[in-house]
Amino acid sequence: MKQQNIDNHVRYHPLFHFYGMPLALITIIGSIVNLCIAIKNSDHVWLAVFILITSFLLVISFILTRTYANKVQDRVIRMEENFRHFTLTGKPLNSKLTVGQIIALRFASEEELPELSERAVNEGLSSKAIKQSIKNWRADEYRV
Repeated sequence: MKQQNIDNHVRYHPLFHFYGMPLALITIIGSIVNLCIAIKNSDHVWLAVFILITSFLLVISFILTRTYANKVQDRVIRMEENFRHFTLTGKPLNSKLTVGQIIALRFASEEELPELSERAVNEGLSSKAIKQSIKNWRADEYRV
């Protein structure tokens, strides 16, 4: 497997990103077209409305499933990084760090984490800036 770094650390799940989302959008578009045709022909309008509502519900469920998994993973990352920082320094992470900053810090090596976390708080570094500051990249192959 290719060494992970700032240029290739973003993960795509093919079933979700390249099949599921496009099919979900096609379903919404198709149900809107179906509703327009039904209104034009004054034929089965209620059925077309029901199909549109069902399509929206399916897409919302599809998106929420992904969102909830990411939220749980973000909480786990926050706990892991807080524990890792405590193990290295004897102190928890600064409470002023945002979740985005903590998630970015997970890529920092043990040598870089304490100093980089302090810089993130003091300089208000964005998650992108934190990732760009990392010299020894610590891969995260398990991100959903």
